[in-house]
Amino acid sequence: MRIRILGPLEVADDGRPVEVGGARLRALLILLALDAGRTLPADRLIDDLWEERTPAAAPNALQSLVSRLRTVIGREHLESRPGTYRLLLPREAVDAHDFEARVAAARRSTDPARRSAELREALALWRGPALADVTGLPFADGPAARLEGLRDAALDERIDADLALGRHDELIPELRALTAADPLREPLRGRLIRALYAAGRQADALAEYEAIKQTLADSLGVDPSPDLEELYLAVLRQDSTLASASAPEPQAAEPRRPRGAAGNLRAAITSFIGRDLDLDRVAELLETERLVTLTGPGGAGKTRLSLEAARRASERMPDGAWAIELAPIVDPSEVPSAVLTALDLRDKLWTAPGPGRQVPADANDPLDRLATALADQRLLLVLDNCEHLLDAAARLADRLLADAPGVRILATSREPLGITGEVLWPVESLSPPPPNATAAEAMTYPAVQLLADRAAAVSPGFTVNAGNVADITKICHALDGMPLAIELAAARLRAMPPRLLAARLGDRFRLLNAGSRTALPRHKTLRAVVGWSWDLLDEPERTLWRRLAVFTGGATVESAEDVCAGPGLERADVLEVLTALVDKSLVIVTDTAQAPRYRMLETLRAYGLERLAEAGEEDRVRAAYAAHFLALAENAEPRLYRDEQIEWLGRLSADHDNLHAAMRWAIAAGDGRMAVRFVAALGWYWFLRGQMPEGTDTFVWVLAMPGLPEDETTARALSFGGLAALDRLEADPNATAWLYRAREICDFLGRRPDHPVLRVLSLTLDLFLHHGWDHSALTLFSPLLDDPDDWVRGVARFAHGQVALNFGDISSAADDFERAESAFRNVGDRWGLSFSLHSLAELRSRRGEHEDSAAMLEEALRLNDELGGGPGLVLQTHMKLANELILLGQRDRAVKLLTEALDDAEHIQSREGRAALNYELGEIARWEGDFPEAARLLDKALAVAETITGPPHFRALTLCSRGQLDLAMNDLPRARSRLKESLKWSVRAMDYPVVAYALAGFAGLALREGAPDRAAELIGVSDTLRGSPDLSLWDVLRIQDVTRKALGESAYAAAYERGLDWTFEDVLAAFSMERPSPPALSVGRLEQPD
Repeated sequence: MRIRILGPLEVADDGRPVEVGGARLRALLILLALDAGRTLPADRLIDDLWEERTPAAAPNALQSLVSRLRTVIGREHLESRPGTYRLLLPREAVDAHDFEARVAAARRSTDPARRSAELREALALWRGPALADVTGLPFADGPAARLEGLRDAALDERIDADLALGRHDELIPELRALTAADPLREPLRGRLIRALYAAGRQADALAEYEAIKQTLADSLGVDPSPDLEELYLAVLRQDSTLASASAPEPQAAEPRRPRGAAGNLRAAITSFIGRDLDLDRVAELLETERLVTLTGPGGAGKTRLSLEAARRASERMPDGAWAIELAPIVDPSEVPSAVLTALDLRDKLWTAPGPGRQVPADANDPLDRLATALADQRLLLVLDNCEHLLDAAARLADRLLADAPGVRILATSREPLGITGEVLWPVESLSPPPPNATAAEAMTYPAVQLLADRAAAVSPGFTVNAGNVADITKICHALDGMPLAIELAAARLRAMPPRLLAARLGDRFRLLNAGSRTALPRHKTLRAVVGWSWDLLDEPERTLWRRLAVFTGGATVESAEDVCAGPGLERADVLEVLTALVDKSLVIVTDTAQAPRYRMLETLRAYGLERLAEAGEEDRVRAAYAAHFLALAENAEPRLYRDEQIEWLGRLSADHDNLHAAMRWAIAAGDGRMAVRFVAALGWYWFLRGQMPEGTDTFVWVLAMPGLPEDETTARALSFGGLAALDRLEADPNATAWLYRAREICDFLGRRPDHPVLRVLSLTLDLFLHHGWDHSALTLFSPLLDDPDDWVRGVARFAHGQVALNFGDISSAADDFERAESAFRNVGDRWGLSFSLHSLAELRSRRGEHEDSAAMLEEALRLNDELGGGPGLVLQTHMKLANELILLGQRDRAVKLLTEALDDAEHIQSREGRAALNYELGEIARWEGDFPEAARLLDKALAVAETITGPPHFRALTLCSRGQLDLAMNDLPRARSRLKESLKWSVRAMDYPVVAYALAGFAGLALREGAPDRAAELIGVSDTLRGSPDLSLWDVLRIQDVTRKALGESAYAAAYERGLDWTFEDVLAAFSMERPSPPALSVGRLEQPD
């Protein structure tokens, strides 16, 4: 595969064009192609693709976009890991990288003919402006400018090579065209002048000079550059050196530092790990910028990165790369002297290039001496650890940028120098693996690679393996992926196993206290590293640091103002002080769709919390923190049922960790009233986000707290607790107890509840207790079917339709689902709308309208993507959509859809999700006649289904499909056994459609046993329980077709009609089963979790 971005995007696979549709999809591919083969964080992709318009469920939106891209370019070319993505192509497969590699190879050649040919081949890769498809997007500006600049440089160098080869006459027309297109570009005009003179056209050469001189004066009001003036004079003098059209080499005075051998960089003692992307980017910046500052907190690895970057850059610096360590310096006036000392210039007379340029050792001002000495040098200065000498370092850099044009500066600092011309490169933490990574996966992450490397150095034989990978991952996460902290932790692994180290990192500052003996004091312990930053702050900055430490998930400006303002820090000053902490690399700011967010690394938070406790402020600040986030949750909750839900879901998700931490503080403080308000406010958020299982234990803790008020808030919390318990596949005895207690409170209050969830509470409880047990369940809905609230009416109509559908009342169900869809569209609730569409799609599918059904299912998936909802409905919709695609003849697309969904289920470790998808893939294998594969997949699904203690629908369905497979494999006794088990479990669930599916399986068995008449009758029974024939069940359609052929149309119709007269009671009698009883209501004592 080849990807071309030097012009409009083109993709070719084995020479065949690949169409990439959609502007954002093309932008994603270009982003990945720019860093082909390198891992890119999802956050960066989201920021670059959506800018300020980031959707609320941005990770899901990105995942959807990635899935589409996989479909276009092939799964094998796009790797997805937790929080990261990587284009799996060699860099030379992308024309931009191929171009750079070709240019670099040409530059290494000393043969002008070869250099010219190779540069021509490189330039031929261009088909138009770089990154043409993403022009105007901020992420593209830098790379496009760099590539265009490299193209210009390559063109110049190719022309120079041709000039050296004497191709003057050929070059003149090309150079005239180039100068006409870019009339202010002096180097091009200079090359044209050289070519004209070398071709014997001195007059034309002089005329070209006069033309550029006039153009510059008219356009910019400036004279030609000294280089161009010197060239003009050389033409006038008929300088013999111009005959070859090559410029004379600059003559340097002696003595001069030996080129290529200068510098004071020490050899690296340890391996350099995990910074390839940073190193490449810093190297690129140093090619185009003269002052690059690496910023980041202490221990981030700025010094090591700067030295590695300097080693790489020194190859292009004739006068070398020089490192100056500023950490030991206290007096700012000593900074220029430190640089002179490092350059070995402090006590020497140095003759600089140029006539008579001597720098006396006794020159008064060290900065003057330094600027004069470096005026004609081409070297790199590394100014390391500038943060405590910012003003002095800034003055030095500013002077050298002005007076020494050949000098480049690479600075490291916790805070920018803040001068014109400075370009910043933040040095971030090393990426740690996700918590569930295997040992092999973990070892692909830089944080683990560093830990393993340093641990092996002190404990030979140390490896990351299945036994310790979870603890190694915890260590890397707890230490924020900070290199210094990881190295200190690795040293501890010589004396304690990873499990013990991970368990004790809560006291990290006491534990990580044994750094290198030769390190500076502030780098020997973790506390010293952080303490150095603390000591550099003023009092308001320290106050905000310690108070901001209570935020576990970052803060907005408003949150910081609400929580952190107080004695010693006015609310009006919070933003200014917060900005100062960002500048000092103590707080990280990220732009989000809602508002900029400010967060601290965990180690800095831990230090701040220590200082908060020492200041005696912890209780007051934590109480303010809890009150702030309770207000946020309660303000958001009513908006989650309306068209504002996306905005407010985004706000709550952004503060997910803060909300939970604030709630846990209320629980730990024994404040039951605040705790129950939290769960009442967050319950629907958890439900919409598919996080109910996560919240179940919280409900148990809170709802068992003493002294809870008997009001609507507690009733709402109990209702959400009941929904959380019902949402689990495993049976939960708390469900009925909580719902019943909630209804008791509402009954006691003696009025219609205001909250919509409480209005449907009785319905929920009665459905759970009685749904499916008799047709009278439909009467439960009457009070709510015409409720004035769209959302309440939509829920009632949807639930009424589900009961009607279960009993085979298709017409009533269709009417209900359409009314529910209308109600949810009116109110703007994507949750209810997606469920309504899924149910309408089910009815369309039964009628054989598979295209309409697929379209509805795709809209339901889109709505759920916008919500960022949990896997439940998404999984069902994926499975149903795959079935529709099979019926539409799109088998490959169906399998791709299910395989991607299975990858996602593996990613989140969803046991039930894997089982459901294995079931659906097994069904496809059975449909295609691949019985061994079908058996393997269905058995995997069945193994999980048999362990589920909740509703048995999935178990019944899987047993039925497995029985059908037994039939196809001629194992009739096992087929009968499994079909009977399926019928037993579907009857226990009172799920008429699954009972009908099991009866269709028995019809297939009767057909194989030579009883087509009974098969036709059972098909009739199956259809009457469903309420109509189901044209989406290929099994039933096949059995029906074979049975009709075996009996003939008349006999088949008679037997089928007999089946239509059956009742559910007849089914129970025929298979010697009894109608199950409704579940008993059990209200027992609620136990707190262990």
